[in-house]
Amino acid sequence: MEFLGLVLVGAVVGLTTVLFGFGGGFVTVPIITLVHADLGSDTARVAAATSALVMLVNAVVSTLSTKRETLAHLAGKWWLFILLAAGGAFGAFCAKFAPEALLKWGFVIYIAVTAIDLLARPGFFRRGGPKIRSNARVPGGAAVGADDNLRDGGSGIAALFGFPIGGLASFLGVGGSVMTVPMMRRSGATMTVATTLANPLTLVIMLPAVLVTITTHASIEVPGMVGSVDLRSALALLIGAIPLIVLLRRRVPRIPEIIHAWGYFILLITAGAVVAVS
Repeated sequence: MEFLGLVLVGAVVGLTTVLFGFGGGFVTVPIITLVHADLGSDTARVAAATSALVMLVNAVVSTLSTKRETLAHLAGKWWLFILLAAGGAFGAFCAKFAPEALLKWGFVIYIAVTAIDLLARPGFFRRGGPKIRSNARVPGGAAVGADDNLRDGGSGIAALFGFPIGGLASFLGVGGSVMTVPMMRRSGATMTVATTLANPLTLVIMLPAVLVTITTHASIEVPGMVGSVDLRSALALLIGAIPLIVLLRRRVPRIPEIIHAWGYFILLITAGAVVAVS
């Protein structure tokens, strides 16, 4: 795929990063799989590694562009961050030794199971979770009303889920949003807050993962490759994604909850199908 074509795909990555909390993994993995289909057994590994770098940079940009009151939902979640990072490093390390078929079909099966779960269990398509009292307080002690932004973040994700989320996300190169967004939704978060907070959580996972994958070399030398990361393709995707992320993150589009949730679901299925047939 030509460089300009990847830049245009990068714009889609930026759009999905803002609207759905993912794009690095669920768009980059299928695209890089198509670009490097000739690498044989290294294709899935290069796709996952390149995806990790794109997700990391996009997550940094998105997090820096996010309003502080939204990021406040993650205040005090240090154990969650530590376990996400540990899982990210562990998953990336394991991916170094995994066969290509496991990485490819693991990605597809993972998405299929997630899609079935979203349809079968309540709480994703309709906002659910515990209610927060109207006299709740935000970090710093200020009281908020029942309709204030704090309630929009739900009750959050328990720290004990950090390691498995980080491990699976970096092992398959999918980012953490496929687990974190549904979990936050079921805890009572709106789609806007859930997808926004998926980016800083992805940042925590992908930083150690990139450090591991960049030292893992593909068996076939390709120009522009550093370790298992295709820097040329990553650069093109980021050129298209970053301006759109900065623009949209400061003015997040308002989308009806049910449409937002179904959009997430459809993109999830599409990414899995592309990887399955590639």
